[in-house]
Formats: sequence, C-alpha cells, structure tokens
Amino acid sequence: MASTSDIRTGLILKIDGSLYTVIEFGQNKTARAAAKVWAKLKGVDNGRTIEQTWNSGETIFPVRVEKRPYQYLFKDDTGYTFMNTENYEQIVVSPELIDAPQFLKDGQEVSVLINTETDLPMGVELPDKIVLKVTYSEPGLKGDTATKTLKPATVETGATVNVPLFVNEGELIRVNTKNGEYVERVKE
Repeated sequence: MASTSDIRTGLILKIDGSLYTVIEFGQNKTARAAAKVWAKLKGVDNGRTIEQTWNSGETIFPVRVEKRPYQYLFKDDTGYTFMNTENYEQIVVSPELIDAPQFLKDGQEVSVLINTETDLPMGVELPDKIVLKVTYSEPGLKGDTATKTLKPATVETGATVNVPLFVNEGELIRVNTKNGEYVERVKE
C-alpha cells in the first residue's frame, strides 16, 4: 500500500479490480479545502483512458511490476511470441499490449512488463529509437533537399514512415518508436 504522494508517471495502480498506468498527474490546492491529487490513467488490459481524483494522503494500491528482457520471435494468429533471454521461456502477447507493434523485427530486444503477483505480461516496451532498413521509397529529385518536404517510405517491418527526400531505398534510418517519426539517416 502507498499514499497519493507516491504517484508518478508510469506507476501501475489497481482501481476497482482493473489495472491502470499513470500517464500524467498533478495536485490541486485550494485555500479552504484540502489538496486533491488527480491522475490521467490508461487501462492496461482495455486501453481505456480515465481520470481519477483522490484527497491528498489517501491510500492507493500500486502493483509491483518488473521489466524483463525478452526477444521478439514471430507473430501468428494467437499474437506476438517473445522469448525470455535469461531462461528461454516463451510467452505470447496480444497486439493491444505492445507500444508500437508495426516496428517489431525478428530478433529485436524489448522489455516486457511482468505483474509479479500473477506473473502475466502487462505490456511490451520497444527501445525509444530503432534502426530500420528502407525497403521501398520513391526516388528524390536531385537538389531538392533544402526544404523539409517528406515522402512516405516502407521499412523492413512493413510500417510506413515519412522521411526526407534524400533518403533512398536500401538505406538505414533511425525511427522514434513512440511517435513513429524519422530521426536520422544511419551510416552502415
């Protein structure tokens, strides 16, 4: 058990039998009433977003979560299969629990959030930035690199990323997995 002073971004709380991740939080102080703590929460199992308010100092129920290293293996009808890099145990995770499934490539290292009470996966976090190979892109025009014009490019995972005109097919690019945007070109 903990109190509202322990709330932080990324904390997973149990509210009415469901699990929620804290997206953002804050405190409202008024001259006459006691301070209130509010949080914007996202459902771990259902993806629903809610807002919750507590009186300052009220008891909350955080869930203990461990980040474990896993390796992405493959996708089939049951979901995405990952292997624990320490004990080689395999788990299947549904697409709703993965941050950016369109950027998963075979053999990629990820962090799986495991609920220590039930030993079940609660989410999969990809690295913030990953390097992907461009498999298809329209050729850019020579000398047309001064503007910030973007063109769609398909990467090796099948996802489409908007890239600058100078990026060509076969090149490596770094992509931000949080927003799906191009970061930079990578030299081989």
